[in-house]
Amino acid sequence: MRWLTGIAVLLLGLACRPESVPEPAPVFPALMELPAGFPEMVIPADNTFTEVRWDLGRKLFFDPILSADSTLSCASCHLQSYAFADQRPTSPGVEDRPGTRNVPSLGNVGYQPYFTREGGVPTLEMQVLVPIQEHNEFDFNIVLAAERLAGRPDYVEAAEAAYGRTPDAFVITRALACYERSLLTGNSAFDQFFYQGRPDALSAQALEGMALFFSEKTGCTHCHGGFNFTNYTIVNNGLYESYDDPGLERLTGDPTDRGKFKVPSLRNVAITAPYMHDGSLWTLSEILDHYQRGGAVHPNKSPLLQPFALSPSEKQALIAFLESLTDATFLENPLFKQ
Repeated sequence: MRWLTGIAVLLLGLACRPESVPEPAPVFPALMELPAGFPEMVIPADNTFTEVRWDLGRKLFFDPILSADSTLSCASCHLQSYAFADQRPTSPGVEDRPGTRNVPSLGNVGYQPYFTREGGVPTLEMQVLVPIQEHNEFDFNIVLAAERLAGRPDYVEAAEAAYGRTPDAFVITRALACYERSLLTGNSAFDQFFYQGRPDALSAQALEGMALFFSEKTGCTHCHGGFNFTNYTIVNNGLYESYDDPGLERLTGDPTDRGKFKVPSLRNVAITAPYMHDGSLWTLSEILDHYQRGGAVHPNKSPLLQPFALSPSEKQALIAFLESLTDATFLENPLFKQ
């Protein structure tokens, strides 16, 4: 595999590498500039990318106008400093109503084949409707939201420029999806090593963790493979012996789907805690402990989850590798800010 060659090259050069390597100044990518090694993104024909559509979407993303009481925006729960995730187990909705699931990161969201934790929404444009209309989130009607926007001359002008129509459900969903597709993250230390040809980008400890991550000993890549560190399958990962949240069963009614959720990307995982669909685990160490045990006993648990043993130093190395998936330029890119 290509990554093994990269490890060998780097290890050969470690002995003569300077003790410290100066960090390069951050270079922020242009809008929709695909990171090295990333495939082309499939974008719907009715929502091709333009800067005026993106600008409208960014404005809507940060505006609480889409929530029933105008107190919450998308950015209230998707914070750039946390890779457009949240630092709370679940995020409250309007009137402080309790959230039901942990907020996922929006990094590289445009590559997802389906949306929500159980994968029940087929397009990003349709997903936009979920938080707007969900009772425990924005609790608003999309038609009423459009009427509210139509009362604002700035939104009327922006909608006409972007889509040639007045603000409506089509405009709201397309503009937000256009902005969210631009949230590309692919400049972590791992990316610099693997895709950009910088053999000094990963520490020796992170390299050891990388070898463990891609090994059959841990089996991480059975679910967290590919350029985005997920295969997007919907599985039960043995988090509980009994699940309060039905997961995929909520859609199918099939008891064998209980506790099944979409495999998340591991990009920026070190700063998107807490973890799991309910935000019940707080550290990478806890995550590794869970998988080393092979998860809890549950009839729907994926057979891919098998116990494995890590020494303390191996565990720290694996954590170092996961930390190398953090993309600082994504967290700081001024283009994505309000």
